[in-house]
Amino acid sequence: MSHSPFPVPRRHSVPVHIGQHTVGGDAPVLVQSMTNTDTADAVRTAIQCAQLARAGSELVRITVNTEEAAAAVAEIRARLDDMGLDVPLVGDFHFNGHKLLARYPECARALAKYRINPGNVGRGRKKDDQFATIVGLAIEHDKPVRIGVNWGSLDQALVVRMMDANARLAEPLDAAAVTREALVVSALESAARAEELGLAHDRIVLSAKVSGVQELIAVYRALAARCDYPLHLGLTEAGMGSKGIVASTAALAVLLQEGIGDTIRISLTPEPGAPREKEVLVAQEILQTMGLRSFTPMVIACPGCGRTTSDYFQRLAQEIQTYLREQMPVWGRQYPGVEAMTVAVMGCVVNGPGESKMANIGISLPGSGEEPVAPVYVDGQKTVTLKGETIAAEFQAIVDAYVRSHYG
Repeated sequence: MSHSPFPVPRRHSVPVHIGQHTVGGDAPVLVQSMTNTDTADAVRTAIQCAQLARAGSELVRITVNTEEAAAAVAEIRARLDDMGLDVPLVGDFHFNGHKLLARYPECARALAKYRINPGNVGRGRKKDDQFATIVGLAIEHDKPVRIGVNWGSLDQALVVRMMDANARLAEPLDAAAVTREALVVSALESAARAEELGLAHDRIVLSAKVSGVQELIAVYRALAARCDYPLHLGLTEAGMGSKGIVASTAALAVLLQEGIGDTIRISLTPEPGAPREKEVLVAQEILQTMGLRSFTPMVIACPGCGRTTSDYFQRLAQEIQTYLREQMPVWGRQYPGVEAMTVAVMGCVVNGPGESKMANIGISLPGSGEEPVAPVYVDGQKTVTLKGETIAAEFQAIVDAYVRSHYG
């Protein structure tokens, strides 16, 4: 069953090939993530890349900031290949990327894309030369480039130039508006310069990240209206926990609903000891709940109220959701389309039967004071009523049987 009867019209963009993936054009919005290991430690970085890829990250960005890191990239790529993981690696370069790519051609070859920040590529005359060097190496190795502008490292010479021009206007804009425009101009001027240097139009991806929701929406709307490059979305420095998730969702959902965005990354600050893969899960859930893509069967569950004094439905919903996600590495290969399946786990009779009928498979558990039975609905039809201590196991068996019969 589809979650969205209203497909979102996508903004037109040129397709850019990155490894085995296509970004932009008619391709689906891809999920990207980034490691936080020391890239010079090839073993740990390869392990984290693998964890992110297995969680569903379709592109993985790694920091390449030192000679040791650059020297390790080819080994990281080889280790991933040995694991059977062909996830493209994106090299993140600041300040010294021109030197590292030139000195370590094996690094330049192993990466699927280079990310450069116009604000950190150099100063003055050196900026132009160093930018040209990176673009030249991208052309030599046939690699696409993401020109990624960031609010926190915006080219100050450009900002001063635009602030001076704004001050001469009869009705000057406020400083925030000029800064937003500077982000857009920095990305577009850098892309134009890359093309002048010989980089093909369909080898460029743009991003312009800020940490404020409204600012991000405004910047990307402006950028989307003035070019046809694919756009990478992300609220930079989104923060920790629920704040980071809510802020990222608030910003990206608006843009995605307007058809803007070709790759997304959720820049969560991990809580101590928390897995890095959480940002991948959040990105997938944003795309899936909006009806843009499907990654794993969705569990619909009620929040509970005074009618649901037992926590049984909560535990069953959690168990089923965990079970479905754990099965997807196998199910995804064996049962095409299963990722779009919906499962409802409801806690009482008020909305339970109705929601269960709307899902592919649904169960309405007894609430407080209700008869201790649980009707199960399959594609809208009641098929069986479960009772006793084995409801969870029996319901899981029904889900398994449905997957085999409908997607096999």
